[in-house]
Amino acid sequence: MKNVYFIGIGGIGMSAIARYYNGKGFWVSGYDRTPSELTGQLEAEGIGVHYTDDISFIPKDVAETLVVYTPAVPADMGELVYVQKHGYRVIKRSRMLGEISSGQACMAVAGTHGKTTTSTLAAHIFTEAGPGCSAFLGGISKNYGTNLLVSDNPVIVAEADEFDRSFLQLFPETAVITAIDADHLDIYGDYAHVLEAFRIFASQVSGTLILKKGLPVSGADTKARILTYSYTDPGADFHPENARPDALGHYIFDLVWPKGRIDGIRVGVPGWVNAENSIAAAAIALTHGLDPEKVRSAIGSFQGVKRRLDAHINTEKLSYIDDYAHHPKELSSALSSIREMFPGRKVTAIFQPHLYTRTRDFAPEFAAALSAADKLILLDIYPAREEPIPGVTSEIIFKDVTAPEKVLLRKEELMDYLEKEPVDVLVTFGAGNIDRFIEPITALLEKRLG
Repeated sequence: MKNVYFIGIGGIGMSAIARYYNGKGFWVSGYDRTPSELTGQLEAEGIGVHYTDDISFIPKDVAETLVVYTPAVPADMGELVYVQKHGYRVIKRSRMLGEISSGQACMAVAGTHGKTTTSTLAAHIFTEAGPGCSAFLGGISKNYGTNLLVSDNPVIVAEADEFDRSFLQLFPETAVITAIDADHLDIYGDYAHVLEAFRIFASQVSGTLILKKGLPVSGADTKARILTYSYTDPGADFHPENARPDALGHYIFDLVWPKGRIDGIRVGVPGWVNAENSIAAAAIALTHGLDPEKVRSAIGSFQGVKRRLDAHINTEKLSYIDDYAHHPKELSSALSSIREMFPGRKVTAIFQPHLYTRTRDFAPEFAAALSAADKLILLDIYPAREEPIPGVTSEIIFKDVTAPEKVLLRKEELMDYLEKEPVDVLVTFGAGNIDRFIEPITALLEKRLG
């Protein structure tokens, strides 16, 4: 095999695998629907990317070409149909990650929220405190500026994505499950099938399964040793004592774990939710035998993940944070963290719903979560892979929001609206293309700071 061709190369998981094969010396190229900052980086790294559905870009040497695709691409997409009909080896991204990780000690982080930050922090700890690791991440690490780490040490940290049951391609030595909430119901149908998939994932863990305490997974579901973690429950195997935020919202705590105690951990990124994620990441590292003092230091030097409670401006006068949250539980956790970080300040949230099905399935929960803001600016739904559903618009969330102030806008109206809008703490939420507003919003607010 000489060529690896990616259909949907700009996705966060796909781009990490593309970078991996590019680094190994393969000829890597691919298609994505729209240019982005990430596809621009891939092109700068020597990877060919095009943006039209055009089979002429596919390498002609069928026997020497592997095609990797994401399930986010429609089944009738021209390039995908072509490679399936013409004898190419065609596999899903999740299968590719499973093949790469086989034969290595795989540390996988699963969960309907929290997995990107937890896996990125775990990879940082292994890099800083241990002999290194390779890592395939679902976000851009701010420490390393990439979603891929490569090491000769045969340890791989992988974000285990439940979408399309992708994580069932992984057979980890150690795994964390951070949360099991109803999500991706367009794939699973109902919560019972979500839970079933997580229990199957648990059954594939060979060594240690680290569960957030209280999740409905037990020894009946896995042969792995089960350890628990919690930010709030002192009965968990890994839990904090003396947890408190400092003046900048970074949490300091003592970590109690089965072999002792690590005093004075200060999490390098703010918010209680990141303190919880750091406990899960520490559990992976400590279970693997890394030095406790080095683990403490690495948690302190963690700079976070782009679009995960990502502070672009943070002053007493004005703060702007961006976050990927797109599920009601994620929004609740993020807004709760932001409230604790900025007590007494006015929080204005901008939210772009992601997917018609998710909006339909969770409209009341979205409204309840977003009501925790002082002001909500609600944008139109980002459709991603979906066609519109009659009657499903942002209005079905908006009507039930009880925040003191709320406004419904099209995204084209947002910047003009913000020009005239006083801001104290502003936060943008969503998994769609709301990230395109980060730079203009940051520039607008920096101008106000003078």
